Amino acid sequence: MAKFAVSSLALSFFYIFQLSNAASTTYNVIQFGAKPDGKTEATQPFLKAWSAACSSATPSIISVPKGRYLLKAVEFRGPCKNKITVQIDGTLVAPTDYRALGNSGYWILFIRVNRVSVFGGNLDAKGAGFWACRKSGQNCPVGARSITFNWANDIVISGLTSINSQLTHLVINSCNNVLVRNVRTIAPDQSPNTDGIHVQSSAGVTITGSTLQTGDDCISIGPGTRNMLMSSIKCGPGHGVSIGSLGKEFNEDGVENITLTDSVFSGSDNGVRIKSWARPSKGFVRNIFYQNLMMKNVENPIIIDQNYCPNNEGCPRQSSGVKISEVTYKNIQGTSATAEAITFDCSPSNPCRGIKLQDIKLSYMNKAATSSCKNIGGTSSGVLMPESVEACPSGCLPVWTCPVTKGQTVVDLPAANVLSRLYYIESADRLRQKDFPQTTSEPKRSVEGMRLDKNRITHIIKVSVRSKGLKFLRLVEKSVRYCV
Repeated sequence: MAKFAVSSLALSFFYIFQLSNAASTTYNVIQFGAKPDGKTEATQPFLKAWSAACSSATPSIISVPKGRYLLKAVEFRGPCKNKITVQIDGTLVAPTDYRALGNSGYWILFIRVNRVSVFGGNLDAKGAGFWACRKSGQNCPVGARSITFNWANDIVISGLTSINSQLTHLVINSCNNVLVRNVRTIAPDQSPNTDGIHVQSSAGVTITGSTLQTGDDCISIGPGTRNMLMSSIKCGPGHGVSIGSLGKEFNEDGVENITLTDSVFSGSDNGVRIKSWARPSKGFVRNIFYQNLMMKNVENPIIIDQNYCPNNEGCPRQSSGVKISEVTYKNIQGTSATAEAITFDCSPSNPCRGIKLQDIKLSYMNKAATSSCKNIGGTSSGVLMPESVEACPSGCLPVWTCPVTKGQTVVDLPAANVLSRLYYIESADRLRQKDFPQTTSEPKRSVEGMRLDKNRITHIIKVSVRSKGLKFLRLVEKSVRYCV
């Protein structure tokens, strides 16, 4: 996945280079009647400039000089004859009356376009009035997303700043080969549904070097997304980087091959999150890779929530059909704003499989944070804090939830299978058998260094031998998970 996404990024940069060196025709929106005063509506001049550029047989540049340009809801439609670069050196502003955008659902929409680049500029959607309407419970319009790309290919969005969107700032829907770089979204942490970037039903999307401050997800990844790379992201405030929510519909496309690396979360409500509704679904999440992430006072730094139900209203209270597998968390460090830093709440009918944790170090108030797990299988290695995040692989008998670091967990093991042999979690995706003589002074360790407590191992062996005749052996332990 990472190799695919990096190659996509390289191709996108090549595309930018080609644009900058190709002979092109420039269309200045002022020449079409736009006034940079922020008061005179410029929607029609912008559409005229687009029409000229779209019908040009040679590559085109639409130039938006410095100043403020008032735009109502506007559609830039394709297909066009050649490449188009939109160079914004000014600020596009929405009407002060939020109702002016009506129920269109969008403010600036690019639809069925190919080889379009948007460079620079500011979008000021003036969303505060709409948020106030929503919070008051009045009869409000549906709201508008600031900039949307629908059914588009080979798109570059670079250096854009989006301020106070009514809803999501940037939407990428049903697109292929999209590069988003050095983008900034700004909205208060209490602004509802102001996701930074939403991607769905798209492939080959790269988001890099961007700062996302929102009242909802910094980045949300919807059904049908695949082969996506995110890197060097600064998230917060916001609800983190989320896959989902998924499983709201039964026939829903899955999400696969998603990578997030080298990013920082600051004061966000979540870090990396996968969420699905607790109802039947054909959806899936697989091949997800999180690496080199820093958490700074983040609630729920690592979370899988398959009982997602915002505000606990109208919850389906069934079992999620979304199948989650092959998710890797590697080198994630920092501080949690909640005592429980890691939460895996997976579906009882479709447990999470192939969850891998490596070098996790998360603290809460200068102490080790805790973890909570349900219906999960996988492996762990390296430094682990919370140290009790070892996940029990599928096939472990019996299945139990991850023990917490405080208190004790009672585990029932079939005594007939215990004897003097123990199976324990190792680096492989399945259990491996190790023998520990009763008199051992130094128990063996797994390949990737998971330490096994000598005293605890010896205690288990001795008790198991004495208890062979029992139907079940009741064992009390604190952190290490043993399977037979």
